[in-house]
Amino acid sequence: MVDTHFSDHRLAALYDLFCPWDERGDFGFYLPLVMSARSVLDVGCGTGALLRGAREAGHEGRLCGLDPAAGMLEVARERPDVEWVLGDLASAPGWHREFELVVMTGHAFQTLLGDEELRGALAAIATALADGGRFVFETRNPLVREWEGWDERYSGEVVDVTGAVVRCVCEVEPPGRGDLVTATHTYSSPAWERPLLSRSTLRFLGPDALAGFLDEAGLAVAERFGDWDRGPLTDTSPEIITVARRHR
Repeated sequence: MVDTHFSDHRLAALYDLFCPWDERGDFGFYLPLVMSARSVLDVGCGTGALLRGAREAGHEGRLCGLDPAAGMLEVARERPDVEWVLGDLASAPGWHREFELVVMTGHAFQTLLGDEELRGALAAIATALADGGRFVFETRNPLVREWEGWDERYSGEVVDVTGAVVRCVCEVEPPGRGDLVTATHTYSSPAWERPLLSRSTLRFLGPDALAGFLDEAGLAVAERFGDWDRGPLTDTSPEIITVARRHR
């Protein structure tokens, strides 16, 4: 078994099959925001589905996707009219007041595990935002304990572009340290020599902690929602969807 964490092109190509556009409520929320901004940075863009969709929908401005997984960007670069950057916010170009909108979709924000890593990322985002720009992202509500159902929700089968059946089995480790949850996804196919493994750890922060980190970076919460239909945030809301702006 090989641990790839989406550096392998085969797994990256499977991502959109396991998470198709029409089953993702987040893209319906984010796409209008992207279409209304002349310059957009998608941090943790993955295969670039959101930005590719925006270009296909007629976006004529600057679209830039940033992701540390080479396999993901290999898929994204099939669309050459979007700017694709390999790396993370710590290694990215020093963008200064360049983007009207910065987004982190697919719960990418939750991969920022340590306080200093999170502070550094938010500082870079605040610097990249143009005057009046917005930073929009979502995290799962820790009170809902969604990870308890991931083993069923994220296990399943798809058929890849070659016609091979690929099965994913998700296993969640019991939360051990504070607000961190780790899950492994094992992918296997009769067409492969051996299974591939993706292992990820996510951080679950509540709304007050999120607001505190944003404030340290000079960002203020402008709006907050609990679901993709823009419902209010409650203790039972599945998401903490945050729209932030830089302090004036």
